[in-house]
Amino acid sequence: MFAVVRTGGKQYRVAAGDKIAVEKLAGEAGDKITLGDVLLAGDEGSLADAGKVVVSAEIIAQAKSEKVIVFKKRRRHNYRRRNGHRQQMTLLRILAVGDEKPAAKKAAAKKAEAPAEAPAADSAE
Repeated sequence: MFAVVRTGGKQYRVAAGDKIAVEKLAGEAGDKITLGDVLLAGDEGSLADAGKVVVSAEIIAQAKSEKVIVFKKRRRHNYRRRNGHRQQMTLLRILAVGDEKPAAKKAAAKKAEAPAEAPAADSAE
């Protein structure tokens, strides 16, 4: 199954096992994150409902991209400016492209567990 996700103002086509470099995301190496803005999802020619698909990923590293040199010059005015820039990026490994959002699964699990838990408010007397 594949999905097209949007993060950092760009769109990426991802599948399980892919490695991608995206704009900097919060988190440390080894953290698991969820890419929630799924635009399109499908599997071998058939499309799935993108609203129910969730993409989970693991942060491999926080890094910098290649250096870009910005050079400005105006002819015949003795004006030259040289500047460099390295954009911050996050390397991701796509773990799974799932069918259902985990928040819905967790909410259903909490509702099932709620009657089993007894409130123990005054047990510390």
